[in-house]
Amino acid sequence: MDTVDNDLYRDVTEFARSTPEWVHGLAEIGTEAGLLLLMAVAVAVWWRNRRTGARGVALALLVPVTTAVAYGISEIVKSLVDEERPCRAVRGAVASLAPCPPHGDWSFPSNHATLAAALATGIVLARRILAWAVLPMALLVAFSRVFLGVHYPHDVAAGLLLGAAVALLGGLLLARWATSLVDRAGRGRLRVLVRA
Repeated sequence: MDTVDNDLYRDVTEFARSTPEWVHGLAEIGTEAGLLLLMAVAVAVWWRNRRTGARGVALALLVPVTTAVAYGISEIVKSLVDEERPCRAVRGAVASLAPCPPHGDWSFPSNHATLAAALATGIVLARRILAWAVLPMALLVAFSRVFLGVHYPHDVAAGLLLGAAVALLGGLLLARWATSLVDRAGRGRLRVLVRA
């Protein structure tokens, strides 16, 4: 059965096939590089926030925690939904640019989009001024998954929403508790991790 999502998937993958070869390589490398760049920014924010006080450090330290939780939730949802990858399921679609993941590596939601959104949202909570850089990066990582042909558009939309929601809720709900822990750590042997 054809759906709007299948049509959009076909449109994006056909467009991807029409782009130059170097764009294909950039998209494939960019998916992983985008996540690594977001992780590096999260580390830089933690390092910088050691000069701003306990709350800033706490929010920065919550980035990997909420990202890991978002990833875990996305894996649970994947195993419950069991959605086949579009590179195998969509009739009439051009071959994906990236190798189609094996059967059993389900499609919904996109883990890459979940991770990108959680990292970017957590970074923005810890250092708002970086929103202009990290939010577009998260969107590019998510789009690259459809561009490469390994996810439906709804997979990446769900991943973005899941990652952002977990990071936002986790950051807001745990900020006070984490700030208290950072305050205590600042008076002990771990002070170098939380104070400049």
